[in-house]
Amino acid sequence: MENLLRPIYQERASHPETLGVLVIEKTKPFHPLTDNFDVVLLIIVNNDEKSWFVKHYEFEDKKAAMHVVSEQQVNKWLGSGSHRRLVAWLVNGKIIFDRNEYIAGLKERIRDFPYEERISKIGVEFARLIRRYTEGKDLFASKQYMDAYNFILHALHHLARLSVIEHGFHPEITVWNQVKHIEPEIFKLYTELLSGEDPLDKRLELLLLANDFSLSSKSTNATVHIRNVMKERESAWTYQELMEEEQLKDYGIDLGALIEYMIDKGLIEVHQSETKGTGIFIRKYKAI
Repeated sequence: MENLLRPIYQERASHPETLGVLVIEKTKPFHPLTDNFDVVLLIIVNNDEKSWFVKHYEFEDKKAAMHVVSEQQVNKWLGSGSHRRLVAWLVNGKIIFDRNEYIAGLKERIRDFPYEERISKIGVEFARLIRRYTEGKDLFASKQYMDAYNFILHALHHLARLSVIEHGFHPEITVWNQVKHIEPEIFKLYTELLSGEDPLDKRLELLLLANDFSLSSKSTNATVHIRNVMKERESAWTYQELMEEEQLKDYGIDLGALIEYMIDKGLIEVHQSETKGTGIFIRKYKAI
């Protein structure tokens, strides 16, 4: 198969902007890692004109997908964890071309998982966990148990990913297999929710109590990143300023829920700034 694709990747490798080329082959009848394509070509380029370009091919009875991704986009995905397959592609892919050992450096970066990247991903994952948990808790209180189940299940998944990152590993697609060995207590909660014999409302109640404890115990360490960013200046932040801060962009829609949770836990204090309206104040935030 590699021989059939050689003209495509050799032409790409000849471009001075190409940093590396990897091949990821389908290894089983149904393979989500390649979106069930027989082969995926990952080409990383030093060119920001188009962050991500995809082209599909057919040859003989096979199909292939070529992903041309900018270096900037790769760094963004690695930082946010928003493209879960990328890490698996980089770790498991076969290097076809590697300019100045760029791909080798990425593999080493994934293996070492530098502290700054780790605390950033912990913060983002914790924010996602907070939002799913609070929504699930609200639905449980209104006795919407099936909808609550969906949100609590997602919250558990973020808790699992958070645990894996805290232990210095990148979460894989098979994250529960990782958690089973790293934190069996969380794995036990997951299996209890899925297959416990108690009625659904009782299982959810147990999970909510366990999540309450986990969130409280992790809140200080999981918010190191956002608090460090907020402490980079003396003055308090408006919410808009936090949204626009480049270092916090990956928090996205979950930022608001995280801020409110941190206020509740005494990790952020609220400052008021006067407006022209009598008795109306702008809310600002400062990390403690």
